[in-house]
Amino acid sequence: MTSALRFLGRASALWFVLPCLLILAFTSVYPVGFGLAVSFTNWNWGNQFEFVGWANYASLLSGAEFWSVMKNTVVFAVWATAIEVALGFYLAVQVDKLAIRTDLIRAVIMLPLMVSGIVVALMSKVMFDPFLGIINHLIGVFGLGPSAFYGAVETAMASIVAVDVWWQTAFVFIIMLAGLRSLPAEPVEAARVEGASEFTIFWSIKLPMLRSLLITVIIIRAIDTLKVFDIVFGTTGGGPALATEVVQTFVYRTAYSYQQIGKAMATMILFSLLILVISLALQALQRRGEHHA
Repeated sequence: MTSALRFLGRASALWFVLPCLLILAFTSVYPVGFGLAVSFTNWNWGNQFEFVGWANYASLLSGAEFWSVMKNTVVFAVWATAIEVALGFYLAVQVDKLAIRTDLIRAVIMLPLMVSGIVVALMSKVMFDPFLGIINHLIGVFGLGPSAFYGAVETAMASIVAVDVWWQTAFVFIIMLAGLRSLPAEPVEAARVEGASEFTIFWSIKLPMLRSLLITVIIIRAIDTLKVFDIVFGTTGGGPALATEVVQTFVYRTAYSYQQIGKAMATMILFSLLILVISLALQALQRRGEHHA
């Protein structure tokens, strides 16, 4: 009787979960499956819809443009994530030390998050303008410049990274500050009674307890920066000379400018595999850190 009741309970619970599963299947599984199927065709938004097998993948993997785009995407993601996590964590540690109310400081630091990506891109284009921009005016005070910033191959990628750092560092800051302020006070107070320095307390007590949260933030920012589109699209459009072309802008140009939907879908499938590998690697690192902790 008990087993039968347990089975009926599980069966009835399935009916409550089933609508959610169906919605997820329609909004997630179906688009992925459709994109995978299209990646094996030469669809051009019109009547041309022929099966071409692995031709799109072979064309991408054998072309220098695809690997240049992948390299640009990874370079942007690595630099932007590293700087944002380091700077955001540093700001969180410093603000956490303050003995005064930090509401205004937190509001100022979080202000960039209130602005959409395309607005940030347009604002930065004005600020980085080689003739009228405020940035060139400021560096000119020190006898530097003017710099083309977005218009030069040597500085375009660094300029985009700088804009993304200004925009998204606040995300890391607010998460890490919440983590710091949620730590138990007893280990810290005990260490201070024993005469430990603030650096020792941070390195030996606070940082190990924050390791899991820190890796989670790194995973979120890494995936987000790998999917960058609006900053690049609104500033350089992938130029100059493909110096800042990333996967999302490459796919957009391939699909809507060249009408090669199959090739664009194949690019996204390959890119999704890259994100999956990176996510699994970071999650394995997180589990390893939790195990040692």
